[in-house]
Amino acid sequence: MTNPAARGAVADVGLAGVGSALPGDPVDNTALGKRLGIAPEWIEAFIGTRTRYFCLDLGDGTPRWSLEDLCADAADRALADAGANADDVAFIVLATATPDALMPTTAALVADRLGIDGVPVYQLQSGCSGAVQAMALASSLLAAADRGSRPVGLVVGGDVCSKHLDLRQDFRELPPAELVNYVLFGDGAGAVVLSRAPGAARALLKRAEHRISGLGRAPGQRLEWFGRADRHSDRPAVSEDYKAVETQVPLMAQETLNALCDTLGWPAHTLGQVLPPQLSGRMTERITRGLRQGLEWEEVSCVAETGNNGNALAFLQLERLLPRLSARGRAVGIAIESSKWIKAGFAVEATP
Repeated sequence: MTNPAARGAVADVGLAGVGSALPGDPVDNTALGKRLGIAPEWIEAFIGTRTRYFCLDLGDGTPRWSLEDLCADAADRALADAGANADDVAFIVLATATPDALMPTTAALVADRLGIDGVPVYQLQSGCSGAVQAMALASSLLAAADRGSRPVGLVVGGDVCSKHLDLRQDFRELPPAELVNYVLFGDGAGAVVLSRAPGAARALLKRAEHRISGLGRAPGQRLEWFGRADRHSDRPAVSEDYKAVETQVPLMAQETLNALCDTLGWPAHTLGQVLPPQLSGRMTERITRGLRQGLEWEEVSCVAETGNNGNALAFLQLERLLPRLSARGRAVGIAIESSKWIKAGFAVEATP
């Protein structure tokens, strides 16, 4: 992250509101273990995620919520938190790896649900780094906007991973590499309102940056899109190289943290909070230990309670961060996407 042109937006815009949406009741390891025929203790020991949320009914696999539902709810709550309404929104940027359909975009459907019309609407297709990509794009759009235009940008991220998981199969026959996806992931959405209106900010988004870091390297994760012609393929819907993830993500997380602090001129000991990558309860614990290096910042995590819900995670973490941010507080968030190895990070500072 040494090339300034690759670093993304120098944001320094206001974080005016945040909201989230999780479907239904939490599914604990006992309920999930019973459904899958595996020991709850195995889930806790190897994954470390205690609960997660699913858009489908765990019993029969019937969908109960869509990504559109979750994103619209999260966005509505973020606007309410910011004291803003549909007429204030200059644009929407939505990030997801699991859209409800290829067309129309989930972003356009969310705009319609919120009563927003006549503004640009963008949808970014990416994994968990997409939330940071969306904040970087939104901060650039706000910085370039005419001063007389609408004052806020709405940034949304979410994923419904459960629709890629088949609950009708015999889980006793499933290889461990595929079975782990049923306990690792969850569904959810989050949103933030970015504003350049004076006095509107609860905190400042100082920076949001991302770059690909996988030249010549095999992807660490693949999520298939199955159409009518290939939906009966033997390819698994979700596949991950967990050994590569365990090896590479901690290193990339440290590189991202160092690069953000260097760019901003923030000594690591001045950080009050760090929002580490949210892969799983166990993996996040391991990454956090590596990042800490004797420093006393507070970890802000959610994955052990929400599951890995992709593009929702950064916003769920921000929702937990903002009430904890002290008067002179500084925080750094990190998202590492293993699909083609993308480093992403953002920095938040308390308003003066």
